[in-house]
Amino acid sequence: MQEVLLAILAGLIVGFLFALIKLPIPAPPALPGIAGIVGIYLGYKLFQWILPYFSG
Repeated sequence: MQEVLLAILAGLIVGFLFALIKLPIPAPPALPGIAGIVGIYLGYKLFQWILPYFSG
């Protein structure tokens, strides 16, 4: 849980700094970005689940 809170805090700080110096936000649009992150995570977990079946 601590890692999640630190990640959110880091994101808030970076977002604030980018807004402060008037740069575009370094992230994709909200919903597609979240969907992409979820897809990457699920693909990683799928690989970990399938790998034992193919390694001897």
